[in-house]
Formats: sequence, C-alpha cells, structure tokens
Amino acid sequence: MKDLLRIKSLISSDIETLLNQQVKKEALSSSIYLAMASWCNRNGYDFSSDYFFKQAEEERHHQLKFYKYILDMGGNAVSPEVTGIKQEYNSFREVFEEALDQEISVTNSIKNIYAKCLKEQDFVTMEFLNWFLKEQREEEYKARRALELFEVIGEEGTGRWQIDKHVGQIKYDSEA
Repeated sequence: MKDLLRIKSLISSDIETLLNQQVKKEALSSSIYLAMASWCNRNGYDFSSDYFFKQAEEERHHQLKFYKYILDMGGNAVSPEVTGIKQEYNSFREVFEEALDQEISVTNSIKNIYAKCLKEQDFVTMEFLNWFLKEQREEEYKARRALELFEVIGEEGTGRWQIDKHVGQIKYDSEA
C-alpha cells in the first residue's frame, strides 16, 4: 500500500542514481575494511584488525542511512552487488595507504552528489549530506593520522607492533 502513495519522489532521478551509487560505494568500503581486518588479523595486528572491523561497521551504517534516505524520499533504493574485493596486501603500511585512499574517494563522491544537489537546488538532500561531510572529515583525519604513525614510529624493530597498538587510540575532536 505504501508504494501506491509514492506518486512523486522528492529527489530527481539523477540524484537518486547518485545516491544509489553511494550506497554501493559504502557497501564496497565496508567490504574493503572487512578484508583489511582479516589481513591484519592473519598477520598478527590485532588492534588494527579491531580498528578495521569498527570501520567496516561504520561504513555499513552509512550505507543503510543512504538506503533509507532514498526510500524516505520516495525513491527506489537498490541493494548493491559487491565483488572483486582485494584480500591480500604487500605490507602493513599498504593497508593504511589504501584505507586513506578509500576515504578520500568516498569524500569526493559525496562532494559530487552535493554539487549536483546545489545545481538542482535540492536543499533537503544537501542538508542530509552535511552529516556525511562532517563524518568524512573525521574519517580522513583518522586515516591520515594512522598513516603518519608509520613515519613517526617507523617500522623497524618493534615499530609495527607499536603502530598496531596506537591505531585504535586515534581520536578526532571537531571542537578543538
């Protein structure tokens, strides 16, 4: 019965398409972080494994927020297929380099949707996206700080162990 009431969507078909693409990007990010957690676990980086499990859960939450928003606006949310997830990494550092690249990619995608919303004067979706832009600021900060640990601590001797130990302690305070 609810579908019968959806005569008009509050978002354009172009915005709906971009939002569904973002649903897929968030699902992809979640899967990538699960693979990173698995790699870290197999290689003895328990704290980093926990960090990436938490990141995977956050990305899944983001995916569901986008999905529900599309539905709430009268659109058609599409459950994404995610394949081709990288399972092996050449180094501990590479895991964190790719994590930062992934966060930057997600930020750019959200900015692209925001720009399209601005062009279409879709202020409701812009307001919805503001939460994600703030969230991405935090995610990029944490990913950058984690990667900086490789420079600050170094990887020699017990360096990787120290990095692993500190990754989960990285915090972001937007009020500072």
